[in-house]
Amino acid sequence: MDSFVQSSWQFLITHFSEFQLACLGTFFLHEGVFFLSGLPFMMLERTRWLSKYKIQGKNNSLAAQEKCISRLILYHFGVNLPVMIISYPLFKRMGMQISLPLPSWKVILTQIIFYFILEDFIFYWGHRILHTKWLYTHVHSVHHEYATPFGLTSEYAHPAEILFLGFATIIGPVLTGPHLMTLWIWMILRVLETVEVHSGHHFPWSVSNFIPLYGGADFHDYHHRLLYTKSGNYSSTFTYMDWIFGTDTGYRNLKASKKAEAESCCVDIKFKGM
Repeated sequence: MDSFVQSSWQFLITHFSEFQLACLGTFFLHEGVFFLSGLPFMMLERTRWLSKYKIQGKNNSLAAQEKCISRLILYHFGVNLPVMIISYPLFKRMGMQISLPLPSWKVILTQIIFYFILEDFIFYWGHRILHTKWLYTHVHSVHHEYATPFGLTSEYAHPAEILFLGFATIIGPVLTGPHLMTLWIWMILRVLETVEVHSGHHFPWSVSNFIPLYGGADFHDYHHRLLYTKSGNYSSTFTYMDWIFGTDTGYRNLKASKKAEAESCCVDIKFKGM
């Protein structure tokens, strides 16, 4: 496996320049991962397949879905791609590499864990600030146009928000100057995570069922359903920041209430069956 990865990377750096790989390669890899992982959730909403796992009963209209896709294409080419090109010299200055040998998996894993922790901290405060009245009204309300999210809505946002919260995603790599492969792996994981938490579905195989403190779709869907002043659940990937600062109280109370209600129903059914 290692030899295959090494030879594949050798092919890339032989046929493409560092600029092409770092900017265009990163952009089109992002587009592929984002749309391939996000479009299935749009299809599930349209066909109503696996609807028993859908968190909300409501569905977005076809027009709303088409609007989301058209805006995303505009934002990706008009905002994301230029930012990648402009930030290339910064990554270069901070030590980004594309050459062989590739970093060890231990180095890659250590850096990505650091990125997740740092991103969670910065994103939490940035997201919470976006829920102040003026910023919500003029910026963040664009993202909340979709009270019933589906995978692709994860990156549907005002251009100012794309830049503002995008800082949380890139600050870790900027600080460490990783190998481009590490940057790509981080980007893929981050895209898959944000698509999943906006999927609108909670499956038995959802990541949140297996990783403690991972928020997942159910945690973030609650955030989209409520008014901006009462939503809470501001975290990006993990839930510890909301727990520490008490901004998940409403969500936890709701879960406790549903659990108590379900247990009460079970007791009633058992009692009637006696």
